[in-house]
Amino acid sequence: MNDITIELPWPPSTNRIWRNVVVRGRPQTLLSVEGRQFRTLAAQHCLIARAAGKNLAGRLDVSLVAMPPDRRARDLDNVLKATLDALTHAGVWLDDSQIDRLTVSRGEITKGGRLVVTIKGSAE
Repeated sequence: MNDITIELPWPPSTNRIWRNVVVRGRPQTLLSVEGRQFRTLAAQHCLIARAAGKNLAGRLDVSLVAMPPDRRARDLDNVLKATLDALTHAGVWLDDSQIDRLTVSRGEITKGGRLVVTIKGSAE
């Protein structure tokens, strides 16, 4: 498999992608508006990168470079959940449980923020 690189917009924090609501008297956790918007944008970026619908099988090695939109303090792990779930939803891979190695690093501050995701198949 050739490496796949996808540039994505800055994702919402893990704390903002889910909302707890009551539907017909029952509590439920749903994807927030912000989470749904990011998922849609990520799917569009996956189409541009020709990665959407690949449904990669096998073990994966994923590298993420997070380029924050400003100098505020941020936990790098907060970019993971929305990003990996969005790539699963776009059909880049079958499930993010296929990832054996996940590397996250902080890149330069970039206006608006962005993520660069590189996916490699790993030797089994």
